Amino acid sequence: MTNTPKHILVIRLSAMGDVAMTVPVLRALLQQYPEVKLTVLTRPFFAPFFRDLENVTVFPIDINKKHKGVLGLYKLSKSLKQLNIDAVADLHNVLRTKILKFFFLKQPFKQIDKGRAEKKALIKGDVFKPLKSTHQRYADVFEALGLKINLENPSFPEKNSIPEPILTDVEHLNKRLWVGIAPFAQYPSKMYPLHLLKEVINSLKKDYTIFLFGGKAEKEQLDALTLSDKNIINVAGKCDLNQELDLMSNLDVMVSMDSGNAHLAAMLGIKVATIWGVTHPYAGFGAFNQPETYHILPNRDRYSKIPTSVYGNTYPEEYKTVAGSIDPNLIVAKIKAILTN
Repeated sequence: MTNTPKHILVIRLSAMGDVAMTVPVLRALLQQYPEVKLTVLTRPFFAPFFRDLENVTVFPIDINKKHKGVLGLYKLSKSLKQLNIDAVADLHNVLRTKILKFFFLKQPFKQIDKGRAEKKALIKGDVFKPLKSTHQRYADVFEALGLKINLENPSFPEKNSIPEPILTDVEHLNKRLWVGIAPFAQYPSKMYPLHLLKEVINSLKKDYTIFLFGGKAEKEQLDALTLSDKNIINVAGKCDLNQELDLMSNLDVMVSMDSGNAHLAAMLGIKVATIWGVTHPYAGFGAFNQPETYHILPNRDRYSKIPTSVYGNTYPEEYKTVAGSIDPNLIVAKIKAILTN
């Protein structure tokens, strides 16, 4: 392509982690091609992810009402075309975006190759090697539009101010290193058992300030992990997403499951220790710019069927609590090693 596009529609509608993974790729793109303008089509809830990217506008999709069904997508395409878009980078490649492609016949419309065959081979156990990362798959879409992106040596945003709802809790703790812990995941097969996580927290609280991340529905479970200790702060229900990102930008390390929080922290340039269950980083969903040594994994000699699925939704029953086979002391040692590195 000789004429590279100047205004690109970027599509990624869900899920949280997948949308967050677009951010470091878009940041690299804009630094290497500062003349390019991006319009990101995504759910309105995810708009804060893109708040510090220059030349980026978020176009919120309303999939439940205004943009529902084929007619709704046609109306959406009409609205988007008014923005004078040169090309489309579809980083989702689902039925909804395939329909949108039909309405953008005059513009180059490139879609992500999800590598389904390679992932299927990994799950079946035919191969066991690292597949192309999702970040690189995103970058490949832009290369197909004539914009080759180098994801090495990335830059990240500056730390933000501590959000007001948290300030009163942390004023007296500022000299400690800050550890974020996000215990929850979409499927229980990707979660470290809370009773074991309590042991991890109990070991860390002596030396570090710990912030527990989760949704409002998880507040009670997280309250039980605070151990009534002033060095353990439950963030759930205290902050909106913008404030949560502000706090996250000040962490020294984030401890997460294979979940969206790992990708939120990584897009901010925070070190991320990921605890894995039935999924595996070889499928390409590891957090951005993190060394392999930051992955905390079950023993695959003992659990040879890992990964049992790409997303953690299918697994043999005896693998459901496989993350719990990881010794809490190993996790504590890993976190301390990351913090002293």
